[in-house]
Amino acid sequence: MYNRLKIISLSANTELAKEVAGLLGVRVTNSDLIHFADGEVLWQGSESFRGDNVYIIQSTCAPVNERLMELLVCIDACKRASARSITCIVPYFGYARQDRKAKPRQPITAKLVADMLTVAGADRVVCVDLHSLQLTGFFDIPVDNISALPLIHAYFKDRDPSTTVCVSPDHGGVVRTTKLAERLNCPIAIIDKRRPEPNKAEITAIVGDIEGKDCIIVDDIVDTAGTLCAAADKLIELGAKSVEAVISHGVLSKDAVKKIEASQLRKLVITDSIPLPDIKKSKKIDVMTLAPLLKETIASLEEGRSLSDTFQSFEDKIVG
Repeated sequence: MYNRLKIISLSANTELAKEVAGLLGVRVTNSDLIHFADGEVLWQGSESFRGDNVYIIQSTCAPVNERLMELLVCIDACKRASARSITCIVPYFGYARQDRKAKPRQPITAKLVADMLTVAGADRVVCVDLHSLQLTGFFDIPVDNISALPLIHAYFKDRDPSTTVCVSPDHGGVVRTTKLAERLNCPIAIIDKRRPEPNKAEITAIVGDIEGKDCIIVDDIVDTAGTLCAAADKLIELGAKSVEAVISHGVLSKDAVKKIEASQLRKLVITDSIPLPDIKKSKKIDVMTLAPLLKETIASLEEGRSLSDTFQSFEDKIVG
């Protein structure tokens, strides 16, 4: 059916790319990715891309700069090989948190990365749950910011709305949290916190009724997990019955997994936007695959269908 579609997998999401290709009924394109001793990257396709619609699947996760360079080199190679279109499927968009000047003399690196992808030759970028919606405006090419919400909704669909509260980890996450709360027909609460420096936060108050409730913290990124674990502890301290968290991107750097294991979190639910072999050792972490969602996205783009309509139909199907 998709005779002119090519799926390329770089180093970040090899298993995810295989799943997506399998669902589409195609194979991952043969290629060679070489890292020289001095750090230079070389990517070379093993077959023709002339006139093909190429989809490159690559999260710019750790090591971020290496993954980003792989993506840029691959885009350039496909452009020079006369691909008809080049779509970058970037489940996790690195540098997304550098989307503004928080202090004097700081860069807006998210904009810089957007420009680099555009100049390299990308025709479209697809991301999952960008850190902020304003990032789509940093690009001069079409950007589709798809949401893992259908998968999250399906995971939590059987929760009792009378005992469940969706919790936003800060004021900026209220919209994201409300979307899940509306689907589960439950109220929300908001954690009021201050962040004196990166990866550190001080929780000052909880806005909303969480006493005796099963709380679900909703966020886009969990990095060192310090803030998340502190939030779980605070909710339990203030009377919550249990605390779970659902996060789109599990960065889980440093000793984050150990923190989660030792915390009062009952469960952490993340997607496989970032491959993390160590999380298999944790009984508290569940991983949802993005493969069905990305398959629907690529199929919609190939067939010229509305993405919003596609995702609504997809959510209705998996929620039942």
